[in-house]
Amino acid sequence: MKKVSVIIPVYKVEKYIAATVQSVLEQTYKNFELLIVDDGSPDRSIEICQQFTDPRVKILRQENRGVAAARNTGIRAAQGEYIAFLDADDLWVPHKLEAHVEHLNSSPQVGVSFCRSAFIDEVGNPLGIYQLTKLTDITPLDILCRTPIGNGSVAVIRREVLEEISFQDNLYGTVEDFYFDDDRVLHPSEDVECWLRIAVKTNWLIEGVAEALTLYRVNPEGHSAQLLKKLRSWERMLEKARAYAPEQVKDWEKPAMAYQLRHLARRAVTLEDGKTAVELAHQAVAVHSRLLLEEPHKTLLTLSAAYTLRLLPRSFYSQVENLAFQLAGALQRRRILQDKL
Repeated sequence: MKKVSVIIPVYKVEKYIAATVQSVLEQTYKNFELLIVDDGSPDRSIEICQQFTDPRVKILRQENRGVAAARNTGIRAAQGEYIAFLDADDLWVPHKLEAHVEHLNSSPQVGVSFCRSAFIDEVGNPLGIYQLTKLTDITPLDILCRTPIGNGSVAVIRREVLEEISFQDNLYGTVEDFYFDDDRVLHPSEDVECWLRIAVKTNWLIEGVAEALTLYRVNPEGHSAQLLKKLRSWERMLEKARAYAPEQVKDWEKPAMAYQLRHLARRAVTLEDGKTAVELAHQAVAVHSRLLLEEPHKTLLTLSAAYTLRLLPRSFYSQVENLAFQLAGALQRRRILQDKL
């Protein structure tokens, strides 16, 4: 049985970390180690983690350097042949690791196995909607435009894939191996930056399993300023990609920015910031007008939601939103069932 190293970066998550750790310990696949990386967390998060007595749980410590650095610390200490990442406020369903190990064992050409996600609220209640993504034939442009590896809690990766994209640097007083880029300006796009390097610089396939095996917690404390931070991090990622794929980035840059702007417009809708949502949606179409031809349904739906939120009374918008969520959830569940079959 292949050993899996599960890495959880921990920083200010005392409300969620116990449930997150428990979801790992309840996995049906038992041959794993759980590496909890204390990223200089100032709250009770690590104290809570210390209450777990399972011998597979190990706590590593570092000064606060961000999620990418914490994952790197975990990878350096990992003993597993497969590496899995889990954000400290998300959850796994019990058979997640089992499904990914089976996928990787049966598909030797696949280097990264990921899953879909179901959305939950702050207290863990299901929202009834899902993060559906393309599962096969994934290209670098797919990663930039449609982010099939949808969040930091879905991927399980062969150790040799990470070794193949590693680089050395001296950021903290000694030469170390790096896998995720520690550049803090990249946050929160350090995940996509890593997946893109894998897609461009290796021959490994990236494939997904159809089920929603990760429960992704929607952050209720988000605000519009974070959208601008994410946009800056996306621009930084493209800047780094030009260093190793200059010709490709020329072709990718406009669609990558347009799809990201549309994504941020949808996020602004979720944050009920209609003005920002409209502005971002218009920027997306202006940067890459083919967005209307390539994905007309999603693009027009984003524009409609943004204008509805911007122009109509909030009470009416809430009714429309609830109806749209119910319809979307039903269609997404049908899609997941069809893909599984």
